[in-house]
Amino acid sequence: MSENNSSVKPLRIGLIGCGIMGRSLGDSVQKVDGVQLALVCDAVEDQAREAAERLSVPFETDVDATLTRDDLDGVMIATPPFLHEPLCVAAAEAGKHVFVEKPMAPTLAACDRMIEAVQRAGVRLMIGHVIRYHPIHERIKQMVDQGAVGKPLFVQFERVGGGFGGHWARPWRLKREKCGGMLMEVNAHEIDFMRYLCGEVTQVFAVGGNHVIQEADYPDLAVVTMSFASGAVGTLHASQAYKAGDYRGRIDGTDGSLLFDFGGEDRGIRHRRDAEDDVFISGKDLTVPNPVVTELSAWIGSIRNGAEPPVSGADGRATVQIAEAAYESIDSGKAVKL
Repeated sequence: MSENNSSVKPLRIGLIGCGIMGRSLGDSVQKVDGVQLALVCDAVEDQAREAAERLSVPFETDVDATLTRDDLDGVMIATPPFLHEPLCVAAAEAGKHVFVEKPMAPTLAACDRMIEAVQRAGVRLMIGHVIRYHPIHERIKQMVDQGAVGKPLFVQFERVGGGFGGHWARPWRLKREKCGGMLMEVNAHEIDFMRYLCGEVTQVFAVGGNHVIQEADYPDLAVVTMSFASGAVGTLHASQAYKAGDYRGRIDGTDGSLLFDFGGEDRGIRHRRDAEDDVFISGKDLTVPNPVVTELSAWIGSIRNGAEPPVSGADGRATVQIAEAAYESIDSGKAVKL
């Protein structure tokens, strides 16, 4: 348990799903003030035992037994996405607050059932769109909010890679019904952040197809155009066709532009108002607290304060809705209004 000098009773939290992201959540929640990681749960006993030994907590392999415990205040769900809905609903019905890794769920209907369940139960649900708390992303949001570009007119993200290799290779990542496809399993982050910068999306048009990961049943290359209610326009280039990998973008406004690069030696933000006014902020100079600890602290704070979490179920739902609209547009060749 983290150090806590207050007299407030620690919140006891359980972890469901002990894979890569689950282990990250388990490590991080132990650094949040006023929290005790009570146990970990995974249907694969060896995985649950390994996580339990590393985190020095008990383990469980039965989800029902975990969720019906009276001594748990909340659970973190880090299973494959197709399990998010049933686990979230069951947790809410058991009176537990819920943190769910992104994507919220592979379908909009599943998101709606999750939101309805937590609203009925009166518990707090937060979605793990963690890049909001990464250093370059956080500074971009601050600069936009402070007027660095004026009114946003255009936002662009390019995140391209070379497939699900190494420890990311899992059969469920090849099925859209289980992972939500590339636009949810990978690019939920960018879709959420573009909306975070520019507001609600009103229309989506996308082109793309399956070209590289032949075993997958969803597009592995897509260019998605979003129209925002504010009048801004955005594009997302998402692809598994670039073996070296790249991650960059820009936002243009009435009074300036931000160009950002998230990888390599040149990572950082370039702020331009005109040809002579060019300021570079190096990513090496931007430091923030551990992003996963920060997002979990925000979730715990919402439980303590009875407030809506900063990344709510509505935020998670909006990302899934935009991704679903992009898939529909690719299939139909038409723009989809939201």
